[in-house]
Amino acid sequence: MLNSPFHTLKTLIIIGLGFLFTGYNSKLAASSLNINQLLLPVPAHAKFIDPEYYIWGASMVEDEQGQFHLFYSRWPKSLGHNGWLTHSEIAHAVASAPTGPYKHVDVALPARGENYWDGLDTHNPSVHKFAGKYYLYYMGNTGDGKVTAGFNWSHRNNQRIGVAVADHPNGPWKRSDTPLIDVSPDQNAHDALMVSNPSIAQRADGKFVLVYKAVGKQKSLLGGGPVVHLVALSDQPDQGFVKQNKPVFTKPGEAFPAEDPYIWFQDGKLWAIVKDMHGAFSDVGQSLVLFESNDGLDWQVANKPLVSKLQINWRATGIQKLAHLERPQLWLKNGVPKVLFAAADEDRSHSFNVHIPLSTKD
Repeated sequence: MLNSPFHTLKTLIIIGLGFLFTGYNSKLAASSLNINQLLLPVPAHAKFIDPEYYIWGASMVEDEQGQFHLFYSRWPKSLGHNGWLTHSEIAHAVASAPTGPYKHVDVALPARGENYWDGLDTHNPSVHKFAGKYYLYYMGNTGDGKVTAGFNWSHRNNQRIGVAVADHPNGPWKRSDTPLIDVSPDQNAHDALMVSNPSIAQRADGKFVLVYKAVGKQKSLLGGGPVVHLVALSDQPDQGFVKQNKPVFTKPGEAFPAEDPYIWFQDGKLWAIVKDMHGAFSDVGQSLVLFESNDGLDWQVANKPLVSKLQINWRATGIQKLAHLERPQLWLKNGVPKVLFAAADEDRSHSFNVHIPLSTKD
């Protein structure tokens, strides 16, 4: 009787219901993702700082030998904070553990001459491995090379998005003589003035979703505006991106509410950690907040939006209040976030990158 049609049907129903509830529970867990509850106290060694350089945004990838490679923005401390616009370079450090301590090795994307689109400044790296190759996404620019008390608009408005490709994180990195994402020729486009700060993830269907910052020309120059974030799609990680031209991470009545999105794919969804500029998406003011999306084109504030206030909880010394906590980047192991990297400072006189370990329990 165990092999009767009735028993077979009953077995299939039970199995089907099991898959149904497993999928439901997985989606339920994903929709209630709470990064703030995953933040662990930070060990003292998980702070990358250099007395001679400002250190800002950083992104990490693990190689096949289990070594960890950090790509980070740095510029001479003697130039002051605004030196990032004109003299930043993407440098490379290594460690034997994901939270460090990291040791500087070399400069991955150095200055290469003012005649190149990215010839004087490389900044805001985001490194990924796709199909056996390593891709280093970044902002690059050129200009007059002068550090100014305010923004150097010649460099800011020349910001473009690039990607360098290598077979190994140690390089050599192959750079392109043209940007991956350039400004749109339409003077009324959202990205007619400049593009910057790329973040990329691969959807379940294989498509690559690239989110980037854009500035239009509707507002008066030099600064232009409005400042928005846009999405581009491609079947390949290093070419063929098609702009979607619909601003994301917006809020009605708010100008420039968000910045610095980092996107990733987890549990069947795309997620983004975003800098909330002034409390548009949380009740704590400037902070890091969480968004979610099914396709990378339409984004909503997550059910549990707060990722972090402007502070670090050090394991040995407790809470450090910050003026800025920006440029979030995650390192994922087997699709699960394990470390949150962020740029930090108490004031503009110096800065560092912090590597916050994450618990696997929500």
